[in-house]
Amino acid sequence: MEYRQLGNSGLRVPVLSFGTGTFGGGNDFFKAWGSTQVDEARQMVNLCLDAGVNLFDTANVYSGGAAEEILGKAIAGLRDKVLISTKATFPMSDAVNDFGSSRAHLVKACEDSLKRLGTDHIDIYHMHGFDGNTPMEETINALDNLVRSGKVRYIACSNFSGWHLMKSLSISERYGWSKYVAHQAYYSLLNRDFEWELMPLGIDQNVGTIVWSPLASGKLSGKYRRNQPAPADARVAQGGNPVLAADNDDDRLYNIVDVLDELAKETGKTIAQISLNWLLQRPTVSNIIFGARNEAQLKQNLDAVGWNLTLEQVQRLDKVSAILPAYPYWHQRQFPMLNTEPKLYRK
Repeated sequence: MEYRQLGNSGLRVPVLSFGTGTFGGGNDFFKAWGSTQVDEARQMVNLCLDAGVNLFDTANVYSGGAAEEILGKAIAGLRDKVLISTKATFPMSDAVNDFGSSRAHLVKACEDSLKRLGTDHIDIYHMHGFDGNTPMEETINALDNLVRSGKVRYIACSNFSGWHLMKSLSISERYGWSKYVAHQAYYSLLNRDFEWELMPLGIDQNVGTIVWSPLASGKLSGKYRRNQPAPADARVAQGGNPVLAADNDDDRLYNIVDVLDELAKETGKTIAQISLNWLLQRPTVSNIIFGARNEAQLKQNLDAVGWNLTLEQVQRLDKVSAILPAYPYWHQRQFPMLNTEPKLYRK
């Protein structure tokens, strides 16, 4: 397993982490991804550790807290061997203050997560989304206090826009508070919006990227084919798809899959493994979260590391997956001498 620094921190993380969105189950948006229970979760944890994957990602909202509870039981006796990443911000109940990034909610949410996970600290604590109702100073100060108390080791954010993240970093610097060292963001061959603003910010500010849904909710798994219905067992078909309109261009999807098929023949790897490997060669990417509803999926995803696509193969994927960027990025592209675009390959 390869390990990388997590942004501007001393923490080294594996390039792959296991996501527990499939732990628990139910019918709501954050409950429809799977139904893994403790015994199977424990087996998956052990398989991950055997492969060098020691980072496990969860969130308080997954299955209403059940995912954290199952993960906590699955890692019992292994806490010194694993890193835990969890999140807060989204509603946990109908209570008036049981959501957001206020001090009141974050202190309670952190304490609740610690109890469910059966641990005394969280290694990476994410703001799951941006809360526009709470002053950023209040949020970051509350997080800094959690770090100083020892309950949290590092803080990170997720699904922020560029200005949300940049202003947060500025506030941390102004007051000497803990900084976000990572941004958990959606990025895949199917949606490359991350490259326009958040990637250059990450390069400039040394913020690591933890990628969620690298296979675009399974659309890049190899199961989706031109002129064929979506598989009935896929996450999208079961209502667990968090990816919205930007990825609903079927022609573009199938064109990407066509090139992935070509590369699968050339490399002997699967479409999913190639999709993950492409991401691992992008700048700022410290870690990719992969999920699995069974051991077979888990083992397949683990084989995305230990090899690399060639530069020529990466460029073929770049070309077929390219999209016209939003303004002002399409305008900036007209003046390449100003060097406004990120270099898209890791050094």
